Amino acid sequence: MKISSIASLNRIPYQEKREIFLRLIPHKILEQFNLNSNLIDEQGRDLINISGQTDSQSIEVSIFHKYGFEDPLIYCHLTDTLNLQIHVLLYIMNDPCSPRFDIDRLPNGTKTIFGTEIRNLEAEKAAMEFGLLPGQIHKGLSLLREAVEAFEDFIKRLGHNIYFVEPLYYHNAITFERYGFNYQSGRKRMEQIHSDFLSDKFHASLLDNSPFRKPEAKNSLFFRSWAIHDGILGEPYTYVTMYKMIGKNFKINTAPGISW
Repeated sequence: MKISSIASLNRIPYQEKREIFLRLIPHKILEQFNLNSNLIDEQGRDLINISGQTDSQSIEVSIFHKYGFEDPLIYCHLTDTLNLQIHVLLYIMNDPCSPRFDIDRLPNGTKTIFGTEIRNLEAEKAAMEFGLLPGQIHKGLSLLREAVEAFEDFIKRLGHNIYFVEPLYYHNAITFERYGFNYQSGRKRMEQIHSDFLSDKFHASLLDNSPFRKPEAKNSLFFRSWAIHDGILGEPYTYVTMYKMIGKNFKINTAPGISW
C-alpha cells in the first residue's frame, strides 16, 4: 500500500505505523531525556501512543519521556485535507521537568480545550506570570526548529512538499511566520490586529484591570497573545490557516517591529 495520507497510515499495522511516527522526534530530544531511538524504556514499555481508527482521516500521537507520565513530550493531532494533504490541527512540545499549570482543566476536572471553550483563570494567571503563553501547561522545549525539520522529513517521506497548520493562538501564527510559513487564510486579519494595537483601538480595554490585558500589549507579542486570548478582539481568534512548503521561506511578517 502506498502510504501518503493519514487515512492510509491508519490502515497499516500498528508496528509499521509506529516506525513511521518515530521520525517525528528530533534527535536532540532523545539526547536531552536519555531516550533510545525506538522509544522503549528499560522495562520494555512503549513510550509512544498512537490513536487513530482504521476508517478515520485523523490521528493523534503522544510521545513520552517516562512511562505513565501525565503529559507527553510531544503531542500532535493530524488530519487529511479534502485533497489529502497533511493538516496539523495541534502540535505541542512540553518540558516535563518544568512546573505544570492546569490551564487545560478546571479544579473539578472539566476539560477546557486549552482555554478555548472555558477557562481556568487562576491557572492561566499563574502561567502568564511564570512566562508561559496561552495554551501552555508546561514550558516549551525551545527545540521548534529541530521539530519543524523532523516534521518536514516525515512529510517528505509521505510524498508531500507542503503541509497545513491551524494556529490555535495569535502567538502560534507569529511563530510560524518566523519559520517560513505563509497564510492560506487570515493574513489580512493578522495585519488588522497589528494595526488595531498600534492605533490604540484597544487602549481602553487594556486598562480595564484584567490581569490578561496590559498596556504593554501594544508593543509585545507576549501580552498581545494573552489579551487576544482574553477576548479583546470581541470575537474568538479563528479562521487562520497557514501552510509551509518544504525548503521555502515566505518571509511573512504581520507584526513588524514588535518583539516578544
